Amino acid sequence: MKVLPFKISKPEKTALVYQEDRGEAFYNKYHQHKEIQLSHIVYGEGTLLIGDSVHHYQAGDFLLIGGNLPHVFRSEVIPGKDTLMYSLFFDEHAFGTYFFTLNEFNTLQPVLANSKYGVKINSHKEVLKKLFLALKHADPLERFILCMKILQTISKANTSRLSSFIYPKNYTDTEGKRMSAVFDYTMQHYIEDIHLAKIAQIANLTPNAFCKYFKQRTNKTYIQFLTELRITFACKLLLKNKDLSIAQVAYQSGFKNISNFNRQFKKQQKMTPLQYRASS
Repeated sequence: MKVLPFKISKPEKTALVYQEDRGEAFYNKYHQHKEIQLSHIVYGEGTLLIGDSVHHYQAGDFLLIGGNLPHVFRSEVIPGKDTLMYSLFFDEHAFGTYFFTLNEFNTLQPVLANSKYGVKINSHKEVLKKLFLALKHADPLERFILCMKILQTISKANTSRLSSFIYPKNYTDTEGKRMSAVFDYTMQHYIEDIHLAKIAQIANLTPNAFCKYFKQRTNKTYIQFLTELRITFACKLLLKNKDLSIAQVAYQSGFKNISNFNRQFKKQQKMTPLQYRASS
């Protein structure tokens, strides 16, 4: 199976695909597909890499991922506990080239525009939950109506962008495998010291070439990405393991210097680790 691009399986003459991902973990390869993805995390948690950003996802999240936006859900595997995600996939032009440009869909156009960056929906969750639960036993026409209702609800909701940069070209299969290898290695070893020479070797590039390659595709340096990943993990530890000291959180997140941890945390979260813990 190709890592990138990823093909959504759908019957002939079908514009809208409903999918349930259930198991120990979600599909864990960095990938992109032309279809827009609407997803509800029913249970499970982990790390979401999307575009140029890193986020923690958890049960109860509602996400909108634009077509060809690279992403991967890296599940936190818990023995005896499955993950479950309900998703709808559709091509923006599957209902007709000018379908969403009609006046009737004016309120949905900003939603689709923002989807290119990835969107997390922060309100109207009970309404969205009922709509997603209704998808399972709906017939094709009912699913189409539910899809429009979900998009309409998102247009009224409080949302936040998940990514700030869009790589202007689709990844080739070779690029996809390379970036997936880089992200896979980083996710598995971010607590350790990762030297530039090692990660460049994983990408099969020289260090200088890798630095340029990564920056072009994510709009940030590899060190910036690695730091963001570590801070994201630190946020989770601060909230879920309140018996840990700040120094322990720093060490378990891959930081060897508490001062650097505090500085980087405040830079990314706009507050200190103690303030972040107290705000939950």
